[in-house]
Amino acid sequence: MALMACSGSREDVRVTLCKDMVAVQLGSSEPMTWTAVEARAHGYEHAAVTLRYTAQGRGGEAACYYKYNAVEDNALTISDPLSAYSTSPYEMTLNGRSLSRSDLAKTILEAMAKQGRAFLERAKRGPN
Repeated sequence: MALMACSGSREDVRVTLCKDMVAVQLGSSEPMTWTAVEARAHGYEHAAVTLRYTAQGRGGEAACYYKYNAVEDNALTISDPLSAYSTSPYEMTLNGRSLSRSDLAKTILEAMAKQGRAFLERAKRGPN
């Protein structure tokens, strides 16, 4: 059972969370199409996940910013540079508008709850 919980997407957790946050903000039950996904580390400043999408026939762009969170560079941060950054964003912009701190906190909470529900649903279904 533990292996089943570890299997799945190899997408970076910061990218997945940012995508889920966009879905929460848009409140759309329709599927979204991701047209561009970029995750880039900006040294000790921050990492940025930039997403372009179409939803409900319209296009948009979002960005999530993550603080540098490593004590020192090591083999993991060299081989996976995003691992040096927090897994929760300190800022999010959606179509050029920055979310307030309270909206950001609510959006993170809702996105993580959505991820938890999806995980439990997959666990209930069992191995495929």
